[in-house]
Amino acid sequence: DSITYCAAVSACEKGGSWVWALHLLSKMAQVRVERTAIAYNSTTTAFEKAREWARALQLLSSMLDCHVQTNTITYNAVLSACEKGFQWAWGL
Repeated sequence: DSITYCAAVSACEKGGSWVWALHLLSKMAQVRVERTAIAYNSTTTAFEKAREWARALQLLSSMLDCHVQTNTITYNAVLSACEKGFQWAWGL
């Protein structure tokens, strides 16, 4: 269910594995489990920690396309990913 997937995505984020976080987020859609803001935010934070700014921006776009509610955690993680990737202009 969604809670289990969110916990797993969060564990991947904390463990520094953005690849697995993204895999689990994608898997949620395949098995028709609701992809919540928590799952998206954990994945975005994993991207931020890995300086994967372009992926963070793509995930934000996906989140908006899927009508998932964004919040300050979402935008802070995306802005921080841009900053850590020396792409501060994308955050403007």
